[in-house]
Amino acid sequence: MKGILKGFCKLILSLFSILLVILLLVGTWFGIKGYQMYRDAVEEVPISEKVASIRSTSGFTEYEDLPTLYVEAVISVEDKRFWSHHGVDYLAIARAAWNDVRSLSFVEGGSTITQQLMKNQYFTQDKNFERKFAEIFAAWDMERAYTKEEIFELYVNTIYFGSGYYGIHDAAQGYFGKDPAGLTESEAVMLAGLPNAPSVYSLDANPALARQRMRQVLDSMVDCGAISQTESDRIFAGA
Repeated sequence: MKGILKGFCKLILSLFSILLVILLLVGTWFGIKGYQMYRDAVEEVPISEKVASIRSTSGFTEYEDLPTLYVEAVISVEDKRFWSHHGVDYLAIARAAWNDVRSLSFVEGGSTITQQLMKNQYFTQDKNFERKFAEIFAAWDMERAYTKEEIFELYVNTIYFGSGYYGIHDAAQGYFGKDPAGLTESEAVMLAGLPNAPSVYSLDANPALARQRMRQVLDSMVDCGAISQTESDRIFAGA
């Protein structure tokens, strides 16, 4: 009996080792393809040119002019470890990979704000390993050249908020008739939740769903310690 059990354990170990080798080879293949995709993209349009183009757009809002609560809301719901990672959140990727394996589909991506910025500026929205590696290489490049504050402002000045509004300035003006600096607490939190699914949460089309999303953002802020439950309830009541 002990011999059979020992043989079974060796078989499992061998199969596990083979699986690891296969995963390593597949990862290396997609890593090489992703790196080439990244190099082709930044050689065609360098990151510095992308940044300059974004900053030259009408209504570009600098980090200093963004409400602190808005910044905290976006980070709480989009990238909790934004200030500490170097472009890639490996814990988030591991969690997303596990959930993808369990569902046998790309249900999660684990992308950071930096990765999302690079994906939106350079790559398609197609969910595949090659593109994921490409955005990782681009995110590392971005984090080496720019500060966290610069990356954050570039991100919120380019994302889609629904109803035809791109960037935080147009969204604040379009939905509330004011510049980002003048947003109330509830308005700031509301806008932080829209880019997750802008067509679904658009304030013009689905105000009730936008309010539900606002509740989710506030809950995330409480979980992250950005605000207290009392503050969360007060902000939600003011919406």
